[in-house]
Amino acid sequence: MTDGDWLSLLMFLSFILLIFSGYPVAWVLGGLAVLFTAIGIVAGVDLGWDIDLSWEYSSLVADRIWDVMNNWVLVALPMFIFMGLMLEKSGLAERLLRNLSTVFGALPGGMALSVVTIGVLLSASTGIIGASVVLLGLLAMPPMLARGYQPELASGTIAAVGSLGILVPPSIMLVMMADRLALPVGELFLGALIPGLLLALLYAVYIMLLATFKPKLAPAAPRDGSLNARLVVELLASMMPPLLLILAVLGSIFLGLATPTEAAGVGAAGALLLTAGYGQLDWSVLKQVSLETTKTTSYIFAIFLGATAFSLVLRGLGGDELIAKGLFGLPFGPEGVLLTILLVVFLLGFVLDWIEITLIVLPLVAPVVVELGFNLIWFTVLFAVCLQTAFLTPPVGFAIFYLKGVVPKSVTIPTIYRGVVPFILLQLLALVLIYQFTDLVLYLPSQWLS
Repeated sequence: MTDGDWLSLLMFLSFILLIFSGYPVAWVLGGLAVLFTAIGIVAGVDLGWDIDLSWEYSSLVADRIWDVMNNWVLVALPMFIFMGLMLEKSGLAERLLRNLSTVFGALPGGMALSVVTIGVLLSASTGIIGASVVLLGLLAMPPMLARGYQPELASGTIAAVGSLGILVPPSIMLVMMADRLALPVGELFLGALIPGLLLALLYAVYIMLLATFKPKLAPAAPRDGSLNARLVVELLASMMPPLLLILAVLGSIFLGLATPTEAAGVGAAGALLLTAGYGQLDWSVLKQVSLETTKTTSYIFAIFLGATAFSLVLRGLGGDELIAKGLFGLPFGPEGVLLTILLVVFLLGFVLDWIEITLIVLPLVAPVVVELGFNLIWFTVLFAVCLQTAFLTPPVGFAIFYLKGVVPKSVTIPTIYRGVVPFILLQLLALVLIYQFTDLVLYLPSQWLS
């Protein structure tokens, strides 16, 4: 290993350790960039180490920052965030849960299946994890517990389903990945669509099997009267608004009628109209959603800027070459290297947030994957599915802590941990299926391009 390799390794390990210090991630990333620039200069000039680093890297950071802020793809982020937060205030999820529970509640596991259905619709119309998990936790957890659902099953279902928004388009994670890898957002959305629905299907099948063989864990509710046309019409009427919004946003992208940025604007406007149509829009709601959108956007872009500085200095020290040499030096074939990358990402998900992994790790390993001959769209979706586990794995499983903040005190952190384990295994099963059957990712993009 060269002198720069040692500093690269130390820089990355310092980042992982400082994550637990409680300092904001953006400051940790930017601070380490400045610190290791100074260390690299001192080591190269005064100690004679083989490191060619100068303060020009810090001046280049300013240029890179403007590149980030001028990127039109990233303009979609605040509008997608606004759309998700506004839909949370609309009362849409509450109507869906009430109608779905009426129709499916008498089935074993029917309440949990209703949560899965709502989660898919929320995911395809919001893409905001925190909002989805909190909303489903507030709406679904009390009635599920009241009906005698096992707390582990109820909490695991809500945490896992609420996290689907990070994979199901229009996902803000996919927008960020497309930006980092210079991929068409539309292709990445299409590639992730079937895997996202596959994950929801696996959740639903698991719940149905569990409720069938162990009905005491997810008891059916007594149905008041028979299922009639009025109930079906009410259900379809409650599902129509989010479906139309999904069609307007994703359909306009897939049909080439709008760019992702333009579609995000359509989605934000549509969410605003839906909230107004349901009579939930007033000045206080608009002000609260706008402030939360600003805070969330500022948080993401601050990490963007810190990660830009961090990545630039890491590359200046030769960190990208170190990773490439390490991966190519593994005693495996190309598939073994790919599986090693996914394993490392899975393990990093225990201690890092998806944003840091997306902004730092993905751009470093993607060139290696391309050189090994793998399709980049397919790999990126694999990477995204692997990152699904980061929301559920302790100690930094954000979905777990979002949920704990809104559930009854009887539902403890260990209860939620036990509840998410089967869903983590289902996520890994989905990863295996996508790895084995590449058309799950590549079929829709290939049809779109043709």
